[in-house]
Amino acid sequence: MRPGRAKPFRPRLAVLWLSFGLFPGVCATQPIAQPIAAAQESVVDSAGRRVALPPRVERVFPAGPPASVIVYMLAPEKLLGWTRAISPPERPFLPEGFADLPELGRLTGRGNTVNLEAVVGARPDIVLDIGSTAPTFVSLADRVQEQTGVPTVLIDGRLAESAGTFRTVGRLLGVPEHGERLARYAEETLAEVRRRMESIPADRRLKVYMARGPRGLQTGIRGSINVEALDVAGVRNVAAEALGDGGIVNVSMEQVLAWQPDAIVTIDRGFYDSVWTDPLWQGVKAVRERRVYLSPGLPFTWVDSPPSANRLLGLRWLGKVLYPDLFPEDLREETRRFYALFYHRAPDDRQIDDLLAGSRPPG
Repeated sequence: MRPGRAKPFRPRLAVLWLSFGLFPGVCATQPIAQPIAAAQESVVDSAGRRVALPPRVERVFPAGPPASVIVYMLAPEKLLGWTRAISPPERPFLPEGFADLPELGRLTGRGNTVNLEAVVGARPDIVLDIGSTAPTFVSLADRVQEQTGVPTVLIDGRLAESAGTFRTVGRLLGVPEHGERLARYAEETLAEVRRRMESIPADRRLKVYMARGPRGLQTGIRGSINVEALDVAGVRNVAAEALGDGGIVNVSMEQVLAWQPDAIVTIDRGFYDSVWTDPLWQGVKAVRERRVYLSPGLPFTWVDSPPSANRLLGLRWLGKVLYPDLFPEDLREETRRFYALFYHRAPDDRQIDDLLAGSRPPG
């Protein structure tokens, strides 16, 4: 089926929840949809719940950005749309047609914009979200199932568990062979990065600061999904070492100066362009030594947002910019390989140059 072409209506048999965030509109007292008894299969989810599934899944409504990325990687023809419209700079990195899929909004996390009625109106076979299976989300899934009459499934979406995510979701979407291919890439990447990093004693690894926002004074600490790539890569997150557990936090310039990171990684182009001349940052070791790196960000950021399998390539990129002697491979060829396998379009030489421009600080 070509992207965007409507499929004939069929009853919704399942809603799959693999959630990072909350589902708005679940306080309704009457079910929106009636349960369907003709499910032919069942699955035991990451919370240990056995859930009935429909015989085929052809139309998938992603509940959040991580789910949209995973569905696109595994079965792009089954993706009903993106949580936000693909921007003009992102469009050349996706095959024609898939970049034109509509904006659906998001059900989960910050800025959720979709309610249950809109989901039902889209006529999906399933709704899919990828992320946490903490008790809050188990309870949420139970409430969604009760109020919609539709089965609900939760699956772990951590970066370190990417291989399992690909295998599980690949089976759910009816594409187990492609799911296995992506799972093997994830396993190889995670194992190789860990193996090489193990050669560096923990107390001698680089201290890294993840700078978020135009001023660079927002970051993630231990437990934040936004810095999960740093954790998996095995570098020292200076903010996490100082501040402990939590999520996204705002910090002061004084704190960054006290931490004196060896390197700074950012996804914000404005911060990257300004940090070299901003007098407040000239006292930071990483800036003085010109070790500030801008993560590639098209069509999806390599190290942060969305917190999905797009970060697998980011692990290799982090290794290359932080420890080039340990990661001597040609990142250009790895980029081409990853994009062809996961995004279904290999970038040309000029696009790769643009992607990797922030890996070489100016001057």
